[in-house]
Amino acid sequence: MKKLLIYFCVLAVFPVSIMRVSAQNKASFELGSGLNFSLNDGDYQFKIGGMIQPSVRLEAIDGAKPDYYFNVKRSFFNISGKAINEKISFLLQTDFSLGSPLLDAWVAYMPIKGMSIAIGQKQNSANNREMLLMEDKFQFADRSMVSTAFSASGREFGLFVSHRFSLGSVGFEPQGALTSGDGRNSFGVDSRDYDRGGLKYGGRLDIYPLGFFAEGNGDLIADLAHEESLKVALGAAASYNDGVSNSVGEGHGEFQFYDKESNAKYPDYRKFYADLLLKYKGFSLLGEYVSSSATALKGSFINAAGTIPLQPTQISEFLALGSAFNTQLGYVSKSGYAIDLRYDAIMPEFDKNVNSIIQDKTGITLGLTKYFKQNNLKIQGTFSYLDFGAEMESLAGSLIVQLVF
Repeated sequence: MKKLLIYFCVLAVFPVSIMRVSAQNKASFELGSGLNFSLNDGDYQFKIGGMIQPSVRLEAIDGAKPDYYFNVKRSFFNISGKAINEKISFLLQTDFSLGSPLLDAWVAYMPIKGMSIAIGQKQNSANNREMLLMEDKFQFADRSMVSTAFSASGREFGLFVSHRFSLGSVGFEPQGALTSGDGRNSFGVDSRDYDRGGLKYGGRLDIYPLGFFAEGNGDLIADLAHEESLKVALGAAASYNDGVSNSVGEGHGEFQFYDKESNAKYPDYRKFYADLLLKYKGFSLLGEYVSSSATALKGSFINAAGTIPLQPTQISEFLALGSAFNTQLGYVSKSGYAIDLRYDAIMPEFDKNVNSIIQDKTGITLGLTKYFKQNNLKIQGTFSYLDFGAEMESLAGSLIVQLVF
């Protein structure tokens, strides 16, 4: 009789416990939002998500036989979370389509509303606007030449601070970054593969004179939210890398100079960006400009013996030096059909040096996209024409399917 009473009590209490746990802890899944867990009445949030992009691409240079590529262009997996009371958030993200898959790994503290202080590996704010976007947010299948010529992944290891606030109807978002200056995973495969040069200092300021974009719409170039009133973002960014050994300052060990005493010597690398983004009822316009330069070159030698000096324009063979601009115009209908056009061009600082990393190049890209569930499920085709000058041209076309989960 005693055992029956105990069993009865357990059976009576167990459903109540389940109901209490269910009330405190919830799980949900939606395409684009991932698998979300809300624990302790929402005090702790945990998310598992990712993105895949199967892709087909063909390229032809000067009428040569086209090259075909069939691959998974990107395959992201990420976990993220928030501790509301502790004001802590984190992100761990990988791309298994890369040989070095780690993309983002950071922890952030939010001391006040709108402010974030993060440490770890993440996208550096001291780049052009397109480089601030995650890879699943692109307006085209690939980034523009402004982004690819002067940046790699845009991710670096360091300390990042941002603050988002309004004064009246005008929005402001200043950001700053202090990084290793050697890009992502900058410590290499072991402790012997050390960073080169000094630190990188960067910052960015975005001003929204007509107020912020609709929630989530500022993370895209396309106007999927169909802003009811004109929205504008004006941005400027700059960085100073104190000693680089990578062509765009996002890596290390690609080259090394020396002084007369055979000590390692690295040039300093500077970049300046300005950009403009407008959105209104499905229409979007993006304009970007970048200029880069090098300093601390005096007394640099190519060989350790200090007998072969660095020539005046030779630095352009080691660093991406010059300027570029990018213009993107697009429209997306409320039913999810989009047409986008991009024109970009890059100009070298030393156009007489045929060995410069940056060479004269212009490109035109047409994009056709069908959004099935916002940016989370889409089919996108792009067609590009590139003019390299010297009667050298290329054509390329690609088709991707994007699924964000």
